[in-house]
Amino acid sequence: MPQRSTLKLNTGDLDARLEKGAVKGLGIALEHLLQASREEVPHEEGTLERSGTTSVDASALEGAVSYDTPYAVIQHEALDFKHDAGRKAKYLEDPFDAEAGTMNELIAAQVRRSLR
Repeated sequence: MPQRSTLKLNTGDLDARLEKGAVKGLGIALEHLLQASREEVPHEEGTLERSGTTSVDASALEGAVSYDTPYAVIQHEALDFKHDAGRKAKYLEDPFDAEAGTMNELIAAQVRRSLR
């Protein structure tokens, strides 16, 4: 005679832990990107560099690195401006492309930690 069993899986706690890990990982990844971009941001007095910040919208699981000066976008996009050695336009876009793998690993590490 066959036996029958029922298993009920409650993933509520698991989902919450995953989300918490992803939010924390996103914040760490964005801080990493901010640091990498600060090494390339045009620097004369340091105002642009100091204006860099990160923000995370936990409910949407989205984040951003931004620079808040009236000339931040112009400095980022103007490829013909002259900058000190190591400083350049595309100071956010290039580090984002170069550090994407590392940022993904930082997020993944926090998600893994949240499951322990």
